[in-house]
Amino acid sequence: MRNLKAFLTNLPNRAGVYQMLGEKGEVIYVGKAKDLKKRVGSYFSGRAKDPKTLSLVKHINDIDITVTSSENEAVLLECNLIKQHRPRYNILLRDDKSYPYIFISNHDYPRIDLYRGARKKNGKYFGPYPSSLAVRETISLLQKLFHLRTCTDSFYETRTRPCLLYQIGRCSGPCVDLIPKEEYTHNIQLAMLFLQGKSDELVELLQQHMETASKEQQFEVAAHYRDQINRLRQIQNRQYVNVEDGDADMLGFAMQAGVICVQLISMRHGQVLGSRSYFPSVPAHTDKNEILSSFISQHYLHDPTHIESIPKQIIIDAKLNEANLLEDVLAQQANHTVKIHVPMRGDRKKWLEMANNSAKQSLAAQLISKINMQERIMALQKALELPKIPARIECFDISHSMGEASVASCVVFNKEGPMKADYRRFNITDITPGDDVAAMHQVLKRRFKKLKQEAASMPDLALIDGGKTQLGAAQQVLDELEIKGVNLVGVSKGPGRKPGFETLHRIGKPPMHLGADTIALHFIQQIRDEAHRFAITGHRQRRDKARKQSTLEFIPGIGAKRRRELLRYFGGIQGISHASLEEIEKVPGISRSLAEKIFAALHDATYI
Repeated sequence: MRNLKAFLTNLPNRAGVYQMLGEKGEVIYVGKAKDLKKRVGSYFSGRAKDPKTLSLVKHINDIDITVTSSENEAVLLECNLIKQHRPRYNILLRDDKSYPYIFISNHDYPRIDLYRGARKKNGKYFGPYPSSLAVRETISLLQKLFHLRTCTDSFYETRTRPCLLYQIGRCSGPCVDLIPKEEYTHNIQLAMLFLQGKSDELVELLQQHMETASKEQQFEVAAHYRDQINRLRQIQNRQYVNVEDGDADMLGFAMQAGVICVQLISMRHGQVLGSRSYFPSVPAHTDKNEILSSFISQHYLHDPTHIESIPKQIIIDAKLNEANLLEDVLAQQANHTVKIHVPMRGDRKKWLEMANNSAKQSLAAQLISKINMQERIMALQKALELPKIPARIECFDISHSMGEASVASCVVFNKEGPMKADYRRFNITDITPGDDVAAMHQVLKRRFKKLKQEAASMPDLALIDGGKTQLGAAQQVLDELEIKGVNLVGVSKGPGRKPGFETLHRIGKPPMHLGADTIALHFIQQIRDEAHRFAITGHRQRRDKARKQSTLEFIPGIGAKRRRELLRYFGGIQGISHASLEEIEKVPGISRSLAEKIFAALHDATYI
């Protein structure tokens, strides 16, 4: 590398973009800066850095600098360079296809179709939509509502009889003159009202047509309009969202086992256009704010010809350091104001939670895909130096609250993914509260003893949540039961319980650390997280059940039926505790005297 000190000294205090180059001259990272001198110099300042930056600095062989006239221009240039070079230390979107639209052609009998690419054809475009699936679902709906044709012009011109779509009520048969041109044109206008988000106007118009047809005693026509109105009402109930201006994107976020999912839910004119999952390539130890910032810039700025894709609001659940800068750049490109919101309550918060839940579901589906799973199992075998690919993996975890209601979990994975039918929970008893080693010994003994008695399949690999002591307890169980052929690996959490810093323990071998971005560690994290989720769910159920029953069970005159009525009426023991004497008395089957006993028991009071 060139003289670093001289290079840094001569950097300008101006906005721009820097490209880190590797040993072969390849671009390994692209970044933007408000002040190039300060930003690039920070990489070599000697201050404590995150593991991702430390790894990047080790591989820097040279740096290219591009000075820009403004910070906004730097954002755009950074986005273009990332798309061009796809550096390994940048967050990368794997899908840069152009956005899909719904296209209505200029024709005497217009067709409706999905369109992607430069908008050169004459006609009307509606969108953009987040995915082609959302477009196809909308087209299918419009076919059912308004019976519009989707066939190509060449197919349309050669028809001598109606096609199958006419037979099943999806097309009105304009190709063989089964619908007057005026009526078909009217249906196209209704469809465009729907696509423009003017559903209320559309329903009002259809109601007028229905009333007119009814007055003229055209009852079949009136029934057709009635059915259209009912279907539109159902769509409104499902799709409508109360967002200011009705123009927003919700970005849900989920991260597990080193895999990131960003779920984009698009809303235009108050209607949900659709949802799409993105799985960006993310360097290890990258934080959520950086991921969302990179996603927003790359997703909305990757194609300047599609400025319609930039909404007026982007709703996320993380405060971005560069929010103001991104808003300015997006507004400049879209020619309208763009706001990045972090909602705390209300409808925006509700829809953001929906996006986050969708991201979790999409991520779960991605993690258990068969191809992905096979790759992970093979990587795990290689990393742990197992004699064969593990056909069955079991993972054990303990969950409790300060020793209360300890529950152990056992989750099972094979080459297809999680085998939920084989999951088991164990209530831990007769140990010193909080003794995780004793709890692990107990659950493993119960589990392997039963497998041995039933001659069931033993796991090829058993993952133990814990360090050397828990691993030793596991080995002791296998020795006591004379079980061989089960590989044991303890998984202990790293500093601050951060993923990527786990230590793996094996019998008779030194502790090992896998790279934070390795497939094998991601797979171990996935299994461990699933075991933890299953254990903590069981623990909470056991704890809450004990707490609900503990007070009510010891009140004379309160049996199972009355306990059930009380809990159902107030929604839980906390609701009963907060209730007044008069409110408790309103519960079916609870007399005044019994209500006084309940109130006294819950408030340490005495009634005479």
